[in-house]
Amino acid sequence: MRLLLNLLWAVFGGGFITALEYLLAGILCCLTVVGIPFGVQCFKVAGLALFPFGKDFRSGRGGPVGFVFNVLWFIFAGVFIFLTHLALAVSLAVTVIGIPFAFQHLKLAMLALWPFGARITAA
Repeated sequence: MRLLLNLLWAVFGGGFITALEYLLAGILCCLTVVGIPFGVQCFKVAGLALFPFGKDFRSGRGGPVGFVFNVLWFIFAGVFIFLTHLALAVSLAVTVIGIPFAFQHLKLAMLALWPFGARITAA
């Protein structure tokens, strides 16, 4: 069932587009030394964005450096990514078939707010 949902997600739920956006953002962030930690987070979220069914994330402690990075991420990227996932979730929740995809966008939206220190695990 997870495989079917992940394939449908990648094609119809916005998973491929979302993962591609995270990958491109990660590559752009990694062009500078200062942006490498942010690029790594983009790559981590891209993997979850491509195939989210059967995966979950646990918020963890990123330490003081992770906290500062999370604040910077929240200000410059997190809010905008959160709003994008929220808009996609609302648009998908209008239909009964899109409700599972809407929940995945909500999961990604929460991760987009505060990604440093989060661990992606198998559900």
